[in-house]
Amino acid sequence: MEPALRIGIDLGGTKIAGIALDANGETVAHSRAGAPRDDYRGTIAAITALIAGMTEGAAENQRIGIGIPGSVSPATGRVQNANSTWLNGKPLKQDLERALRCPVRLANDANCFALSEAVDGAGEGARCVFGVIIGTGCGGGLVIDRTLVDGPRGIGGEWGHNPLPWPEPDEYPGPQCWCGRKGCMETWVSGPGMAADHERFFGETLDAEDIASSAGRGCGKARQSLDRHASRLARGLAGIINIFDPDRIVLGGGLSNMTHLYEQLPGLIAPHIFSDNTGIEICPPRHGAESGVRGAAWLWGRTAV
Repeated sequence: MEPALRIGIDLGGTKIAGIALDANGETVAHSRAGAPRDDYRGTIAAITALIAGMTEGAAENQRIGIGIPGSVSPATGRVQNANSTWLNGKPLKQDLERALRCPVRLANDANCFALSEAVDGAGEGARCVFGVIIGTGCGGGLVIDRTLVDGPRGIGGEWGHNPLPWPEPDEYPGPQCWCGRKGCMETWVSGPGMAADHERFFGETLDAEDIASSAGRGCGKARQSLDRHASRLARGLAGIINIFDPDRIVLGGGLSNMTHLYEQLPGLIAPHIFSDNTGIEICPPRHGAESGVRGAAWLWGRTAV
């Protein structure tokens, strides 16, 4: 029997977003709440309450997909690699199914974003789409023929904890990352990474949004920080292109709103592409901030490995 609703949840570090889709994929409900920090049980309770508000208290006949800031280890069934570190090592899927009394599918939040954009978003019609999240963190998802490529370790498409390619002398070994290594892409191209880079260079404490706004008003220091960020993002994406050769790259997360990236990245990427065809399509998301939560809802309705 067709489920009454498909529920998508996007579990972020500071907020939890929810969406309900009917059998035709039309949005019938939205919801949003704060995400409890450093509180695993509180996170489960918050997700359960959010879903109850969209399903009038009964989740049993629904199909629920949840995007998380990490992945589920196929070996243990527990969360791994989450920058919301209080989730790591926890049996989140099992605990949520117990609380909700229905099956739940979990996927990396960047995978959910990539699936949404590949199926009916900015990547529609492309065979191979790489979806990028650049916001509080840095993630990625790979979709080929509308199917998520995840792999036996649950880390398909991850690139945020690989090192920055072709580093300049002053970029090595790079900033300390929460994962324990230095110089991960996340420490360079996430919003906090950009802010930290600006502070190291200029001694000014600004977040990524403030840096972009200042650059728009003609601030030379802020412009330099944006240029360094774009160079690093381009080098990281060039490495992805040289391995997976995607038809299209779709940017998501808060930094995807910076329009200069779509103008600058193709030219910055081109010198690093190992081919005589150095063109690449870099696109903003069609579904904007809703893309991740929509992709979570479609974990039950679209093919996912």
